[in-house]
Amino acid sequence: MIFVVGIGADGMAGLAPASCTELHRATVIYGSQRQLDLLDVSVSAERKEWGRPFVDGLYAVRDFDGDVHVLASGDPMLHGVGASLIRLCGPDRVTVLPHVSSVTLACARLGWSVQDTEVISLMTAHPRTIVRRGGQAIVLCRDGSEPAELATVLVEAGLGGSQMTVLEQLGGPAERLRDGTAQDWSVAPPLSVDDLNVVAVRYLPDDRLLSVLPDDAFAHDGQLTKQSMRAVTLAALAPRPGELLWDVGSGSGSIAVEWCRSGSDCAAVAFERDEQRRARIASNAMRFGANVEVRGAAPEAFAEAVLTDGGVTGVQTPAAVFIGGGLTTPGLLDSCLQRLPSGGRLVANTVTAESEVVLLQYYSKLGGQLRRFQHYRGEAVGGFTGWRPAMPVTQWSVRKP
Repeated sequence: MIFVVGIGADGMAGLAPASCTELHRATVIYGSQRQLDLLDVSVSAERKEWGRPFVDGLYAVRDFDGDVHVLASGDPMLHGVGASLIRLCGPDRVTVLPHVSSVTLACARLGWSVQDTEVISLMTAHPRTIVRRGGQAIVLCRDGSEPAELATVLVEAGLGGSQMTVLEQLGGPAERLRDGTAQDWSVAPPLSVDDLNVVAVRYLPDDRLLSVLPDDAFAHDGQLTKQSMRAVTLAALAPRPGELLWDVGSGSGSIAVEWCRSGSDCAAVAFERDEQRRARIASNAMRFGANVEVRGAAPEAFAEAVLTDGGVTGVQTPAAVFIGGGLTTPGLLDSCLQRLPSGGRLVANTVTAESEVVLLQYYSKLGGQLRRFQHYRGEAVGGFTGWRPAMPVTQWSVRKP
């Protein structure tokens, strides 16, 4: 049996009786050196430092003969080793004894409701993905350098007025809280931040939108899927939590950004030929904290993605592909379909007759759904109002068998 025991910065003094009992009867305890150093002399078990890479430690615990104990920070089920061991070994082999999490402690110190606070872990995410257009979050940091990095990211995203608090050694005798703004900390960050820290962020200004974004929210050169078409395109793509999109002929990256905004842990790879547009896509993604990787032209950039029995290597397997440009490029549509896994979705939009011919040909062979959208805007005609049509958009969507 595997026993995962959460421990706080206050060490053994803060443990519940059941947790103390488990550690006192343990014969072998795995953990980081910092965690193991929190144990006192009453714990006689052999102490094994968690190896690197992380997965090696997981396998060592999984393959251990007999009962084995693992020491974890705070709540092992909150971005912790407890969840990883359960995924690897199954819930029947793992017993978790949680401690109070750093998130709960931080919210208690700040007077924030936990249910109203987002949790972002930099153990797996890039600092640029912490950007939000409002609300509040607790960011779990890897080391003491990251609060300053987060402040710079927020300033670059136009959120310099955001309020930040770095909370160090929560629950322990060396606990410390320091307040500031992203703008201030990007210039003069807090010094000597302990590696055991979390950062609380209240994002300002608060301009959250739950719907698709207005067109002027994106920097673009005219190559932009307009708001109304983005809405119906996202509906056709049908994103699910944690899925990856390939946005081909990305233009401004608007579809990739909206995909990432639509659900938890959604990510995108944007393929774009033009270098200036690639820079613009990256800027738009940073503005909204979207996890978008920007690559070169399709299908040339697909050369790094090789289809194998285990999926796609080089570029992570997409759950869906959107083609917003380049449909007449030889081999593009076939390359997208080839790299799409069984059950994956493909959606293509076009406004040109030549690209529409391509879609009609594939629709006749593969089926799916073919739609045409026509939108009108009310505009002044002298002293009156008339309807001005936008270019009609033909959309083909299909699910790969």
